[in-house]
Amino acid sequence: MENLNLIETFSEFKELKNIDRVTMMSVLEDVFRGMLLKKYGTDENFDIIINIDKGDFEIWRNREVVEDNEIEDAAIQIPLKKAKEIDEDYEVGEEVTDEVKLGDFGRRAILALRQNLSARIMELEKNHLYNKYKDRIGDVVTGEVYQVWKREILILDDEGNELILPKTEQIPSDYFRKGDTIRAVVVKVDMRNANPLIILSRTSPVFLERLFELEVPEIFDGLITIKKIVRVPGERAKVAVESYDERIDPVGACVGMKGSRIHGIVRELKNENIDVINYTNNVQLFITRALSPAKITSIKLDDEEKRAEVYLQPKEVSLAIGKGGLNIKLASQLSGYEIDVYRESDEYDEDVNLEEFADEIESWVLDELKAIGCDTAKSVLNLSVEDLVKRTDLEEETIKDLVNVLKAEFE
Repeated sequence: MENLNLIETFSEFKELKNIDRVTMMSVLEDVFRGMLLKKYGTDENFDIIINIDKGDFEIWRNREVVEDNEIEDAAIQIPLKKAKEIDEDYEVGEEVTDEVKLGDFGRRAILALRQNLSARIMELEKNHLYNKYKDRIGDVVTGEVYQVWKREILILDDEGNELILPKTEQIPSDYFRKGDTIRAVVVKVDMRNANPLIILSRTSPVFLERLFELEVPEIFDGLITIKKIVRVPGERAKVAVESYDERIDPVGACVGMKGSRIHGIVRELKNENIDVINYTNNVQLFITRALSPAKITSIKLDDEEKRAEVYLQPKEVSLAIGKGGLNIKLASQLSGYEIDVYRESDEYDEDVNLEEFADEIESWVLDELKAIGCDTAKSVLNLSVEDLVKRTDLEEETIKDLVNVLKAEFE
């Protein structure tokens, strides 16, 4: 039974595709020699023959024939009397080779050997997985969702290896169920309690970069270079691209005909708004492009402080800032300059249409104001809070909030 169990373990070892033949032979021989060393005190006079293809092995012991009363080391010597029991023709000084059967080691030794072999198999598998994914950091992998927990998702790759996608590395609008196919980038590979821990991410800028490489052949071929990516996962991203070939429009190539190339990326990122920008060494021009779709009037740079004062027409301010301040935040990260936005004219008399506040004030609130004839910021500010409460269905707190937003436009 012990012999059968050992052969089963050996066969399991033989079937592993991740372990090369040389490593397999070396580990198997090492395990067997450990057993010999423990039983005989030496393994130097033993030959181990391993047949990888058949999944079996043989152990042969070589001993020198000596006179019956001259035995000094029974592990490497055999008395003449016992040698002649094997073959009558043996003489003193010759070498006797006989096979050592597995059963000679005893049940406990065979069990220990099997456990040792299984442990080495497991260790090799873990090392292979660790090294495989260590070399794949920055690569996109596809797997199947196996288990969804509160703080992370367990994913299985094509070979059944376990990968982890933490909640912090998921796009806020991501929603996956068991059996779903998922794509993410490998960002970290560690050993935790002697087990490889492979961490994936869908929020990393590297994930967006790899998606562009998959969708845009010119990037994959090196004709277009991605200079920098900044993003707020699931909300907005800005990608600066450059081409060294004047015949290639890097922005057009990334977007594709009627947006065909970028649409696939946007869908993968749960409708994340992606701005593709033509990179330039001209800082003023780069900041101008980074703040798109806002149109800038002028820029003053402080290269030492890495600050930029950007002047725009009043109607362009909200576009430059963007919803939740995302546009100016990402433009600052992309350019490396802290951007301050100023209106070209600070005169209180200049009015701003209420539609310009659509990113900051909810549409139903704007509709209430329009219903009483207030179409501009000034027309609202000219009325008191009490008048607005009486004339609209809005709560006093809501009115105070929107008045503060409108006043901020003129400060």
